[in-house]
Amino acid sequence: MTEALPAPSSSPAAAPVPWWRDAVIYQVYVRSFADADGDGVGDLPGIRSRLPYLRDLGVDAVWITPFYPSPMADGGYDVADYRDIEPQFGTLADADALVADAHALGLRVVVDLVPNHTSDEHAWFRAALAAGPGSPERARYVFRPGRGPAGEEPPNDWMSVFGGPAWERLPDGDWYLHLFDVKQPDLDWANPEVREEFLAILRFWLDRGVDGFRIDVAHGLTKDPEMPDVGEEQQLLGHTDRTDHPFWDRDEIHEVYRSWREVLDAYDGERMAVGEAWVATPQRLARYVRSDELHQCFNFDFVKAPWDAAALRRVVDTCIETLDEVGAPSTWVLSNHDIVRHVTRYGGGAQGLRRARAAALLMLALPGGAYVYQGEELGLPEVTDLPEEVLQDPVWERSGRTERGRDGCRVPVPWTRDGASYGFGPGGSWLPQPAAWSGLSVEAQQGDPSSVLALYRSALRLRREEVSLGDGTLRWLDSPEGTLVFARDPGIVCAVNLSSRPLALPAYGAPLLASEELADPAVLPPDTAAWYRLG
Repeated sequence: MTEALPAPSSSPAAAPVPWWRDAVIYQVYVRSFADADGDGVGDLPGIRSRLPYLRDLGVDAVWITPFYPSPMADGGYDVADYRDIEPQFGTLADADALVADAHALGLRVVVDLVPNHTSDEHAWFRAALAAGPGSPERARYVFRPGRGPAGEEPPNDWMSVFGGPAWERLPDGDWYLHLFDVKQPDLDWANPEVREEFLAILRFWLDRGVDGFRIDVAHGLTKDPEMPDVGEEQQLLGHTDRTDHPFWDRDEIHEVYRSWREVLDAYDGERMAVGEAWVATPQRLARYVRSDELHQCFNFDFVKAPWDAAALRRVVDTCIETLDEVGAPSTWVLSNHDIVRHVTRYGGGAQGLRRARAAALLMLALPGGAYVYQGEELGLPEVTDLPEEVLQDPVWERSGRTERGRDGCRVPVPWTRDGASYGFGPGGSWLPQPAAWSGLSVEAQQGDPSSVLALYRSALRLRREEVSLGDGTLRWLDSPEGTLVFARDPGIVCAVNLSSRPLALPAYGAPLLASEELADPAVLPPDTAAWYRLG
């Protein structure tokens, strides 16, 4: 059974906006994008070699995960030096050349910054270990005496995100906090020296021409100095709705970002910052993107929403309305380096791929910015059967080998049909790629108008060309249960059928773009999305 929909009216076009408000930013996980030297690990020269591909894809910017010197206990999110490049990734000269090449191609560059913790091999932490309890060197980190008669118990009940206690005891009796891996000691953001150091780090990279920063664990920097117990069920946001958490999303954190915004605003070129902030409510998220703080925050409610029309509409409405109150755009993202790829989340196989294609058109039609994770434009699924001996995510060991971790979404990108690593590099790859990825490679999809790659290229081209898309407003149109139909005035309609029934549409004519081939342009099959022009 099909149901007809009313046609929307049109309204005047929106005015130009700062680039970051509606940019499509492509996330590169540096270890897995492209390997130039054949050591099996991605690097900066590899990224440089593929910048023309990103330009042709149609994105506005590239976000590169941490490339700093690191022992790689957490894939580079354990930084040993914030002003240099990990040797296996290249050199500072390579970074400068990458930024220059990107800018020449019309691409902006956003780099990852990890301010919550350093590596235990960072010079500051080595100095803290050498200096001993009560020293100024230890005051840069969160050191505390233990509980119990001899200080043999951790200072409190805080747990690591990766599993196990969040405290590690040193031979001298002091305990240090690590909300993540034991090799990632937390900095103490109550210390002015820490705050000044990161302002200097921001300037170091801004002076080298980067266009913005993605802030890791943006909600976790400041901690309650009283160090209270939190309780087993209150460790992670997402499992608690409390707004007075002792180590997540504390009010003092906003002082930090106001000082960062002053630095960003002092540079020409609309430099920006986007936060990875897991918070309890959209209202708490909006606090991070007030006009004097960050420019964007990731929208994790959209990522977590099931393939359900009502749930997705609630998320879209709440996020847009809440962020609009502070004048900030929402962001939309389907996958990243920390979560299961959405082809697999949406059911896997043919169904998961069909839904993923439709979700791409939904995401790219929503007002605000969008983030695309490498390989998403190829329809890559999660690799769920990696051999245990190749797993590198610290979650695997810290969970007692009960949680496989995030390696399945970090398998290197396939570029060609053949080769030791399907074109990822001249040698192998640090994680094995499934044989089926030959058929999902860029080479295999080039020139195929029905491919996922062609769909993304077409959608991103239209998003650039159509004044209705990008920043602006959304207007919902009446549609049957299980479907989403909205107008992006002055002249685009996005229709998404998440139901099990065909959806009949008004006489819009042939779609500008559809996630699947349509036998009838006025009928949208299940798990399909399309964009139409009005008038």
